[in-house]
Order: sequence, then C-alpha cells, then structure tokens
Amino acid sequence: MKQKSKRRGSEIENISPNSRTRRIVMVAFPDAQIIDITGPLEVFGRAARLLTEERGWHVPAYTVEIAATKAGALTTSSGIRVIADRSIAQVRGPIDTILVAGGRGTTTALRDRAMIEWLRGSMRRTRRICSVCTGAFLLAEAGLLDGLSATTHWRQCDRLAANYPAVSVETDPIFVRAGKIFTSAGVTAGIDLALALLEDDHGRDVALAVARELVMFLRRPGGQSQFSVQLSTQQADREPIRDLQRWVADHLGADLSVEALARRAAMSPRNFARVFIREVGVTPGTYVENLRVEAARRRLEESVDGVDWIASACGFGTRESMRRAFIRTLHVPPSSYRSRFNQKLSA
Repeated sequence: MKQKSKRRGSEIENISPNSRTRRIVMVAFPDAQIIDITGPLEVFGRAARLLTEERGWHVPAYTVEIAATKAGALTTSSGIRVIADRSIAQVRGPIDTILVAGGRGTTTALRDRAMIEWLRGSMRRTRRICSVCTGAFLLAEAGLLDGLSATTHWRQCDRLAANYPAVSVETDPIFVRAGKIFTSAGVTAGIDLALALLEDDHGRDVALAVARELVMFLRRPGGQSQFSVQLSTQQADREPIRDLQRWVADHLGADLSVEALARRAAMSPRNFARVFIREVGVTPGTYVENLRVEAARRRLEESVDGVDWIASACGFGTRESMRRAFIRTLHVPPSSYRSRFNQKLSA
C-alpha cells in the first residue's frame, strides 16, 4: 500500500494509512448520562475492531479512554459505575478527539474549575473537541463556543442561550459543527455524532458498517431534526385515535382527508377533528402532512428514487404539492434537502 509523507517540523514521517491510531478521550464526571459516555465510545471501539479484523489494519484505528477530575470509579446518573482510566491532569500527549459527556451532573461539573481550565487549554492539543447533550455547557463555560453555533438537548437549549449569550444556539439539529468543535443533541444523538466523525475519518462505507453492527435504523445527518413526528406529537389516550395514528403511518399513500379518517374512526368529521386536536395537539391535516414530509425526507436521504416517484409514494400526489409541504415544514424545497443530505448522489 502506498505510503503518505507527513511533515512534522523538519522531519518527514512516513505513515501508512492503515497503521495510524487516533486517540479518543471521553471526559466524564459523577452523575453523567451513561449513554453519553458509552454510546460514542462504542462506535469508535467497534470501528477499531472492524478495521483490524476485516480490513487488514496493522494497529487499532482508535484507542478510547475515560478521563475525569479524579481517576477511578464514578457513578453515572443511572446508578451504574464506570471507571475513569486516569485523571485529566494525567492525560498527556496529543489527542485526536475529546468528547465531553452530559447529564444531570453537568451543573456540579460547571463548578469544577480544574476541568473547565483543562478543556480550555486542550484546544491547542486536539484535532477536534465535541460535546454530547449538556456537555455543551462545559464547552460554553470554557469559552470555547463564543461566537459559534451549537446545540444541546432540546430541553436545555433555552437555558444554554440564556446563560451564554455569546453562543448561537440551534434548537433543532442532531449535531452542529463549528470548525473543530462539534456539539450534539441529547443522549443517543452522541452516537449519530460519533458515526459522522467516523465517516469523516474513514468514509461512509466504514460508518455504515459500524451502524449496521449497532443495529442503527438510520445514521441521521447532523441537520436533521431532533424529533420524528411520532416523538414531537402526542400519542392519543383514546383507543380509536391512537389506532388511527398507527394506521396512518403505514398508509401514507391512502386518502387521508378528514372525512376519510373520520369514517375510519367511526366519528363525524366535525367531532373527529375536535377530538384529534385535543388528543394529538395538532389538526389531522397538519399531522398527516408532517408524516408525509418525514417519509419523503428519509427517501430523499437514502435513495436515488426520482422526486416525482417519492411524491407519489408518500401521498403528496404531485412534485409541486410535496415542494409546498417541504417549504412549510422544513423551509427548503426537496431538491435542496436532497443535495444537502443524500451522500449517494453527492459522492
């Protein structure tokens, strides 16, 4: 395999592409969210095994370690303990990627000046620094997010914006990149971020292979919403409406007018519309349109199917109807959305 030359000072170091190890350091603290810690580290650990066992790498592509203010056991918010390999003061040498966990222990960690100063000083020694969930507060406290865009768990976006007005907080994305700094939304979004970092390092094929190993349904692009329609709307308490919600999601190409849905629920259209709004929180028309947009969005991301076909399959009928719905809900037309998020077409 052809080697690449890398200049470091006056020396030239020959580095084989499959013999380079990247060091990943996860910064944790008591009462951190355990998935914030283990989720991203599992991505890098799986990638290292994949590349050595199946792709012929001579050394692990990644090493992972946990660092905290003090080495040793710390209890996460779920009550499960993890072991910090070393204290942050003992973390010496170059670091490829720093990840900062979040969780309810963030409030106490913000008062840990040693940790905040360590994060501030680490900007010079790492290729990229990332936060998961409310770990963004620690980066903001260190001044690393001043003048940059960032995100965090949807429940904490307003608080992040209020406490750190120099940060431009984006409430919707799964993760946000600002130069060498990455911030992600809550909990499992840290896995999405880690997969995106892995793709930056080793390409889409490796990232998708790891996602499949983790049984990830979809590696979500960073600009995608933190919520699916099913998460952002209410599940109805009344059985007929709840059953109807499940049926609609599986029959987006059907007649989903208020009249048709009312007949299926054995209600008058007027009473159905009133009950649906009370139970779900939005009108039937808005609910159906949002589900159709979500289905079309995923097809635009994952397939090379034509826009006309997607519009028909998702129940819009015409390309123009889908375009209007996309602009109403996502503020971009389908063509722009696809060009941004479909890597099969942009490759």
